[in-house]
Amino acid sequence: MSTASPRILLLTPPLTQLNTPYPATAYIKGFLTGRGYAVTQADLGLQLVLRLFSEAGLKRVFLEIEAGNFDLSDNARRMLRLQNRYLATIGPVIRFLQNKDLTLAPRICHGRFLPEASRFDNVADLETAFGTMGLTDQARHLATLYLEDLADLLKETVGPHFGFSRYAEKLALSATSFEPLHQELEAAPNLLDRMLLEELEPLLARVQPDVVGFTVPFPGNLYGALRLAKHIKHLRPATHTIMGGGYPNTELRTIQEPRFFDYIDYLTLDDGEGPWLRLLEYLGVQNEQKARHDVRESSDVVDEVHCDLQTALYSPPRRDQLQRTFLRNEQGQIEYINYPHPDIPHPEVGTPDYSDLPLTEYLSVLEVLNPMHRLWSDGRWNKLTVAHGCYWKRCSFCDVTLDYISRYETAPSTLLVDRIEQIIQQTGQTGFHFVDEAAPPLALRDLAVELLKRRVPITWWGNIRFEKTFSADLCRLLAASGCIAVSGGLEVASDRLLTLMEKGVTIAQVARVADGFTQAGIMVHAYLMYGFPTQTAQETVDSLEVVRQLFAAGVVQSGYWHRFSMTAHSPVGKNPAKYQVQAVGPEPAGFAWNDLWHDDPLGADHEAFGPGLAKSLYNYLHGVALDEPLARWFDFKTPRPTTPRHLVQQALQAPEKPDFARPNQRLFWLGNAPEFRLEAGKKAPRAVLTCYEQAEDFEVKTTEAAGRWLHQLLTQLSHDYDTKVLLRDAAASFPKSEGSFEAFLQTPAWQLLREKGLLLI
Repeated sequence: MSTASPRILLLTPPLTQLNTPYPATAYIKGFLTGRGYAVTQADLGLQLVLRLFSEAGLKRVFLEIEAGNFDLSDNARRMLRLQNRYLATIGPVIRFLQNKDLTLAPRICHGRFLPEASRFDNVADLETAFGTMGLTDQARHLATLYLEDLADLLKETVGPHFGFSRYAEKLALSATSFEPLHQELEAAPNLLDRMLLEELEPLLARVQPDVVGFTVPFPGNLYGALRLAKHIKHLRPATHTIMGGGYPNTELRTIQEPRFFDYIDYLTLDDGEGPWLRLLEYLGVQNEQKARHDVRESSDVVDEVHCDLQTALYSPPRRDQLQRTFLRNEQGQIEYINYPHPDIPHPEVGTPDYSDLPLTEYLSVLEVLNPMHRLWSDGRWNKLTVAHGCYWKRCSFCDVTLDYISRYETAPSTLLVDRIEQIIQQTGQTGFHFVDEAAPPLALRDLAVELLKRRVPITWWGNIRFEKTFSADLCRLLAASGCIAVSGGLEVASDRLLTLMEKGVTIAQVARVADGFTQAGIMVHAYLMYGFPTQTAQETVDSLEVVRQLFAAGVVQSGYWHRFSMTAHSPVGKNPAKYQVQAVGPEPAGFAWNDLWHDDPLGADHEAFGPGLAKSLYNYLHGVALDEPLARWFDFKTPRPTTPRHLVQQALQAPEKPDFARPNQRLFWLGNAPEFRLEAGKKAPRAVLTCYEQAEDFEVKTTEAAGRWLHQLLTQLSHDYDTKVLLRDAAASFPKSEGSFEAFLQTPAWQLLREKGLLLI
C-alpha cells in the first residue's frame, strides 16, 4: 500500500433510514476521491434489511423460531401460522415500497392481500385521516405496518436488538460502561448478525480494503459497527478500522475503555475530513516503512548506507501529528492526539458522492401520519449542508460547545448550486434535505436567488430558527426556489423560558414567521420541549395553550414534543446551578458520557405531562378538539391556562413595516418580463402591463410615465439577477413627473405587483 493508494471502504452499519442513504460516507467519499484516494462505500443497514425481508430471509427466520425454545406471545403464534402468506407477500411488498410496482396499491388496500398482526389493530382509527390521502399512500402505510409486525416478531425471537431505526439502541444509550456491549459482542452471532456478516464478506472480497471506516451517527449504529469490525479483524487482521460520526462526537469524547480498541483502531471526533487525511498519510507511510523493512530483511545484499540515507532524507508524518484521534498505544493506554492542523474550510469539503450506493433499492415507508415525519421516512432525499455549524449557537439546552455547532462557516451560493447540480446529475434525484442545525436566512436567500437565476428546479426542506429575518417576502422567495417545508424550535411556548434558554425568539415572533411560511405554501413543523429546568405545571399548560392557538390559526401544521435532556456539552450540563438543577449521575465508567440525570426541585412532575402533551398534539395535527379545554388531555388536575386566548391572533394582526421604510432591501421579481401597451384614457393615455405567469395572466394599469418605468424595472429584474436593485435605487430612477415615490408605493398598481411576486428581500 502506497501513501497515494490505500483501498478504502466506508460503511454505514445498521440502521439509520430505509428511504435514503445517511450522507456521512458520501461526504467523506466525495472529499477523499477529490484528493486521489480509491474509495468504496456501502449501506449495510439497507443490505441487511433487503436480505432479511425476502422470501429466503423470512424462511430462515421462521425455521429458526420453530427450532428454538421461545416463549411466544399470541401475536407471534398467529404470525407463525400465517408464515406462508408472509413468504408469498414479502417480495411484492418490498418492490412496492421501492416504487417498482405501484400497481399493487389497490390489492394492499382492498384485497385482503397482507397478513395482519397487532400493528393493524388500530388501522380503523386511521381511515378518517387517510381520507385526504391517495390510494398509494394508504397502501404504503399498510405495508409499513406489515413490516413493523415482522420487526416485532424478530425482536421477540431471533433478533432481540432489531429496530428499523434503533438497531440495538438500548446497548448504546447512556452506556457509561462498555461491559454490556462487550458481552453481546463476545456472544455467538444471532441470526441477524450472521445475515449482516454474510453481506460483509463478499464486499471485503471484492474491495480488499486496507482501511475500513464506520460512521456511527446514532446509538443504534454502534452495535452493528462493532460486530462488523470484529469480523473484519478476524478475516483481515492487518486492515485498519476507523470510526467517527455523531455518536462518538457527543458520547465518546472522554473514552478510556481499552477493550473498545480491540475492534476499532482509531476513533475520530468532529468533522472527519481533517482526521482522515492525517490518518491516511500516517497509515500509508507506516506501510511503506514496513514494506522497506521487509525488503531489507529478505535481501541477500543490503545497502545499509543507502537505506540510512533514505531514512534521514525522508520525514514521514508522525503519530503525534494526527488530528482529533483516539487510539490505544503499545502500552495498552488510551491516547488522544490532536495536532493543531487547521480545519478543512467548509467550501473545500467537496460534493457528496453517492455513486456506488443502490439508490433505487431504498424503501419509501410511511410510519405515522405526521406530515413532517413523513418527509423523513418517505422519498429519496439528497442531504446537503448550507453552512457548517450554527450561526446562533447560544441555546442553553444544545451542545453548543462542540465543533459541529460552534464552528460556523458558510460557502458561496454559487458553489452550493454547483454541488446541487453535480448531485442531481449523479443521482437523478432533485429532492434535497438541508441538514444544517439551523440554516442561515441570508444564506438561504442567496441560495434561492442562485437557483432561480440558473433555473435549477429542486424540491427542498430543512431546519431554521424562527427569527424575524424570515419576512413574508423571503418566505415567498424560498417557496419559489423549491422549499416545501421547514422545521424550527419553538421549544417551550413561554417567553420566560425562551429567555432562560437564550433561544432568541418570542412567541409573537414565532407566530408571525410561521404565518409567513404558511402563506407562502411552506409546511411548518415546530420542535416542542417540555421539562426544561424550573418549568412549572402552569408554564407547561400555558405552552400547550400557545401550541393550540398556533394550530387553530393554521400557521403550524406539524409538531413534536421532546422531553428535555441534560447533556454534558450544553450550557445547562456545564453549569447546572445556574439553571437551578442538580446533576445526580450517572457515574463515569470509561465509555459513553453525555446524557446526565438531574433533579429539578423547582419544576413540575414533567414525566406526568408527557402522554397528555403527545395525545393533544396528535389531535391538533388532524384539526380535532382545537376548542376543547386543555384539562381533557390529562388524567390529573392541571391549572387553567393563563395565556391570553387571542395571543397568537394579535401577533398575526400586528402591522408589517411599510415598503418605504425598507429602502435598503433588494427588489426581486418572481415573474416574467411583462408586455407593455398604451390605451386611450379620458385625459391621457394609460399604460397597461400584461404579466403572463404560470397559473394566471393579469394586468397592471397606471400612468404612462410610471408604466414605462415599471416595464423597464420588471424587465431588468426578470433578466439580470447579478445586479442588486435596492428599493432606494428604484426610487432614484422613478420619474419626477409622477410626484412622491412614497405615494406611488401605496397605489393599486404597486400593491398588485407586490401581491403577485414583486418582493423586497
